[in-house]
This record gives sequence, structure tokens and C-alpha cells, in this order.
Amino acid sequence: MSDWDLMMPGMGLTAIGLAGVILSYLGIANTFLTGMQALSGLTMFVGMIFLSAGILSGGVATTGRAKATTLVIFGIAGSVGAYAISLNKIVTSLPTFVGIIIMILIPTIVIAFTAMKMPKYFKPIAVIFVLASLTAITSYTVFGFIGPGATLHLPTPVQNETNATSPAATSSVPIISISIPLNASVKGNPSFDPATVSVPKGDIIEWTNNDKVPHTVTSAPDGSIWDSSIISSGKTFRLDTSKLDLKEYDYMCTVHPFMAGKITITAPVKPVIANVTIVQGAAKQSTSQKYFDPAEISVKAGTTVVWTNADSVSHTVTSGDPNAGPSGTFDSNLIKPGNTFNHVFSSVGTTPYFCTVHPWMTGKVTVG
Repeated sequence: MSDWDLMMPGMGLTAIGLAGVILSYLGIANTFLTGMQALSGLTMFVGMIFLSAGILSGGVATTGRAKATTLVIFGIAGSVGAYAISLNKIVTSLPTFVGIIIMILIPTIVIAFTAMKMPKYFKPIAVIFVLASLTAITSYTVFGFIGPGATLHLPTPVQNETNATSPAATSSVPIISISIPLNASVKGNPSFDPATVSVPKGDIIEWTNNDKVPHTVTSAPDGSIWDSSIISSGKTFRLDTSKLDLKEYDYMCTVHPFMAGKITITAPVKPVIANVTIVQGAAKQSTSQKYFDPAEISVKAGTTVVWTNADSVSHTVTSGDPNAGPSGTFDSNLIKPGNTFNHVFSSVGTTPYFCTVHPWMTGKVTVG
């Protein structure tokens, strides 16, 4: 017969411990900082000892209630596992989660079986397993700071990949890029690249999540200045610095609090402008005709190049090559006579461009 005096507290402790472990790996608890995982695992461990002892009291349980209880417990655990597996594109710590459950389950069954069948060996075996479990849980928690910092990530409704502080990209505002590197969720790895950056007031900072798990970019300590919400893998978040003060700002990832970075807002830099003229008569192809003046220009990073259409017909200024087509870096669309188009060149390199209406019109901008 099953012993319900053992099974009832066992079921309660097991349920509480299992809920705690799941919540820890869902990322709701900062596992390695709060110790919730260790406490939940220990609670679940003790609960399963009581539960197993109660079920196995007097031998393998044969009553309908005991079988039903066992079925419900494994049904709940199996449902959670099946749901997690169905999200395998996002769940990154599932093997760790399964491993912990197995490590808890095996000693629990061994201790319960020993208590029922070989009571004289119960005490030494129980002491060995309990000490080993406490050592393992403590080590995993302590060394978790340099271990798998990722939690069991389930899809989170993304409020905004670009916050209200993140205006749409414009060709006239420089964009400073910061990467969230691959495996940034692992303690000890680089969190942000670069981790510290100085940005002129008014420029836009763009964080790109190149990791496989979601992150946030949140002003420390409470996100009162800005908060990206969840940035999914491959997504970006942009911050307009025009509303920030001239000072240093620390920021962090709320999912992985050990990930930290810093931005320093400096005085706005007076824009450097370089002028290029679309020459009169450029629409006519000729070996003696000048199309862009100058046709090739070298500028420093951050320079704004302004094209002025001095011709009597419309033209475009489109990055790319007439043979290969537009590259997508910039495209003025049609520039009517007398109008202008400008683009900020923030990255070092050479960018060829041409007029899509008159493809013989080509130019080049080199950023050094």
C-alpha cells in the first residue's frame, strides 16, 4: 500500500520545487544572482524523496490513487518538456534543464528504494547523495557566473524593436553601431562591442543582437532613461541621443544583468559638409562632358556629402554600379533641377554611385 502521509507532503514540495526550477529557467528569476535555482532544486529533491518513499511504501504501488498521482506528476513534467521542445529554436538551455531533472530524479529513486528494501544501507547512501547534491548545487550556482548564463528563453511579445526613443533612420543623422556578440549571455564573454563608446549628442546609437538569445539594452539601474524591451536575435534597437544630457550613462541587459556597457554623450560636432555638383548637360553622354563635379571625392568619416542638381533635367544619386545595380546604401530617387540630396558617410571605405536615369553618370566617395 502507498503511504499517503509521505506522499502528500512529497507532492507539495515536488510541485513547489518544480515550479521554482521552471520559473528560474524561464528567465523570470535572475537564477545565479538570487539563488532561486539552488533553493528550488533542493526543494524538489526533498519532495521527490518523500513522494517516492510514499509511493514505494510496502513495495511498488498498485492502488489506483497512487498510479493516478504518478501519472499526473509525469504528465505535468512531460507537458512542460514537450512545450519546451516545440520551441527549440529559442530554448537554448533545454539540455541543462533536462540534465538537472535527471540528476534529481536518479538519487531520489535510489534513496527511496533503499529506504524500503535495504534500510540498513539507507543512512550512508542518503548522506552521500545529499552531500553530493548540495555540493553540486552550490558549485553550479557559484560557478554559474562563468557558466551557462542563458536561461530557458520562451518567446516574449516584442513591444518595439525600435523604442519611442528610436527614430527611423535618416540619411542626415550619423549612426553609431554597437554589437551584442555571439555567446554574450555566457558570463565572462564580451557583453557589448564596443563596451564603452563616446557619442556626439544628436547621433543615433544602434545595438544589433548577434547572439542566439534575446537581450535588452536598459539604462542602469532601473531603465528610467531608456529601455529597449526584448531585442530578439538578429534584431536591432536604436536610441536617439538628442534628448540625453552630456554625461556618462551605464546600461545593462535585464535578462543577463552581468552584461554591462557605457555610453558617453559629448558635445555635438559641427557637421562637415562636402559639396558635389551635378553638372549642366550631364544628361548627354559625351567623352568631354563632366557629370559630377568632382567625380571622385575623399572625405573623413562623419562627413555629409551634398549633391546639387545644376542640370535642367532630373537625376538620381544611387550607390552601386551601373552593371551590378544599386547596392542599397543610399538612393536619392529623382532629384529635380535646383534640388539637393545629402548622405552622411560614417563607415570607412569606398562607395561608387551612379544615376539610374543616365547610367553613364558615375562617381565615387572614399571615406578615410
